[in-house]
Amino acid sequence: MLNLSNRLSDRVKIVPPSGIRRFFEIAATMEEVITLGIGEPDFVSPAPILQGARDSMAKGLTGYTSNAGIAPLRDAISHEIDRLYGVKYDPAGEILVTVGASEAIQLAMLALLNPGDEVLIPEPCFVSYGPTAIFAGATVKYVPTSVANDFQVTAADIEARITPRTKLLFLAYPSNPTGAVLRRETLEEIAEVVEKHDLLVLSDEIYDRLVYGSAYATGHTCLPSIDSLRERTVLLGGFSKAYAMTGWRVGYACAPKPIYDAMYKLHQYIIMSAPTAGQWGALAGIKECQPDVERMRQAYDARRRKIVDGFRAAGMPTFEPEGAFYCFPDITSTGLSSEEFAQELLQDEHVAVVPGDAFGPSGTGFVRCSYANSMENIEEAVRRISRFAEKKQNQRRS
Repeated sequence: MLNLSNRLSDRVKIVPPSGIRRFFEIAATMEEVITLGIGEPDFVSPAPILQGARDSMAKGLTGYTSNAGIAPLRDAISHEIDRLYGVKYDPAGEILVTVGASEAIQLAMLALLNPGDEVLIPEPCFVSYGPTAIFAGATVKYVPTSVANDFQVTAADIEARITPRTKLLFLAYPSNPTGAVLRRETLEEIAEVVEKHDLLVLSDEIYDRLVYGSAYATGHTCLPSIDSLRERTVLLGGFSKAYAMTGWRVGYACAPKPIYDAMYKLHQYIIMSAPTAGQWGALAGIKECQPDVERMRQAYDARRRKIVDGFRAAGMPTFEPEGAFYCFPDITSTGLSSEEFAQELLQDEHVAVVPGDAFGPSGTGFVRCSYANSMENIEEAVRRISRFAEKKQNQRRS
């Protein structure tokens, strides 16, 4: 029999399957499971987005768009980034509309990295970052963070891991999975290290509109708003999270023109163009849905407080997540590993969470819980998890 496994590329074989999906494949076979794992808004895309897509189809706009994306959407993205953060990008030569932020990450990695180049990625981090760099032929060096520092990476952490082969720093704040944010003063210190070592930066800011507490009061810091980083940074964003448009697959990359040109070339060959109806829907989102974005942010904030307070009351220390829609409780009081906690919780209480170490070694002893779910489901999930944790804590004491 032909052994096709031996014919697969090394880059595919060395990358493990996603650590997120396994539990939800199991959960899909069970009844009355509350899922706190998938990073997807539970809201339906706001009505103007739906209507914008309908209108485009009614007009017969069902073919390919410009490779870079429809001009009105690129204009709107440019104006929105300028309005929010004071950063200017030329919509004609520095903004590329992509199939979600995931494609933008892949394009940036392929455009910037050669085999043997090193990429620094703070962890815990989203599961796709490292594999995407590996698929581009690069070597990944993870930079550990800890709850003692609210899972914020520091300039010293980064500089300690730079070698002559280090080319790219990947930052993703607000963070999936921890909900951590980076303060502007921290980013300014990181900027000095980036300049000193002549690095490029990839900044995934897909959760930029979803910040809470003191982070909301001070406002999200867009990385290229730090002057010295504008010319070194590829800014990634999209509509999936803040606009509840995960299934539409519309994201974007903003980059200095030489980098943009390289990403554009790759995009032409790999994708052609992002989904047409999705682009028109995203345009309607920017123009008409800012109140909806704020309404959803406030709903997430209320859920955030409920789930964090519930975990703390159950004896699971949970640092204050100020961005995205995840919390990262410490489950070591139960005596279980992250994997054991997630497995037994799903079996005993029918609640699905993700082991923290699926996102890197610094997630050991934690689990990721998404509060992008209804308040009713969150309240019930907290009751079930609290009951489960109390049982395990009592067993450990006895």
